Amino acid sequence: MSNLEGGYPESTGKDMALGSSHEDILEGSSQQKLSILRPGEFEKMHMSPAHKVDGNLRSVFGNPTPLGLLGMNLSVSPLCCQLMGWAGAGGGGAATVGTFYFIGGLLMTLAGVLEFILGNTFTFVVFCSFGGFWFSFGATLTPAYNATGAYNPSNPMNPEFHSSFAFFALFMGFLCFVYLICSFRINCACVVMFLSMTLGFCFMAGTYWLIARGNMDFAEKMQVATGASLFVTSMSGWYYFVAELFSSIGMISIPVGDLSRFAKRIGLMANKV
Repeated sequence: MSNLEGGYPESTGKDMALGSSHEDILEGSSQQKLSILRPGEFEKMHMSPAHKVDGNLRSVFGNPTPLGLLGMNLSVSPLCCQLMGWAGAGGGGAATVGTFYFIGGLLMTLAGVLEFILGNTFTFVVFCSFGGFWFSFGATLTPAYNATGAYNPSNPMNPEFHSSFAFFALFMGFLCFVYLICSFRINCACVVMFLSMTLGFCFMAGTYWLIARGNMDFAEKMQVATGASLFVTSMSGWYYFVAELFSSIGMISIPVGDLSRFAKRIGLMANKV
């Protein structure tokens, strides 16, 4: 892989030399050449294909990808446990609506904007779209917005509301399917996350449609399937998050299953990035 313009500078022996002054280190850092990243390293750090950008913003700003993953993990993890009914949990996410607003929505949107500044288009779109999802999902569950009141709240099944909201989950599943296709250019961890999210949102849509039809027994099983799929998303997300943090502080490298060479082999990417 060629040098990435605007990439991360690598540490040099001069920087770490015993007795070097702070001024010497700063001076040396300003003259460092752009590092040559190993194949798959950029994809691992930014959850995005490697590409060139103007300037050196990637050397100035921190990597926002772990922040976006954190927002996703802390939102989807309790949700999947509630959907599966673990330890008596329930309510379809109503208990953690604040988490959806201020962890999922806020952190993922913020991380997405920072990815936009760094020129990482794919990660920017992914994080901002999910930030919007968590804000929307939280608002739907917030009583003050009275989303169900526009239909027939006196009916416990409220068929029109559940049938209507199911389409939101369905098209979120379609969006995740598009992300899944793109993730075959990145790494296995992304493939697992987007595959499980695609299934999870499809199961979620099915759950709402079954509730609308009054088939509560099957809806309960479908809800558990939704939670199980999102649990896979959660575990793969936490794995990726730990790999990102370890990489950021120079600890052991945790593999995430680089697919850049595989993508090139089957013609999903150009020969040069």
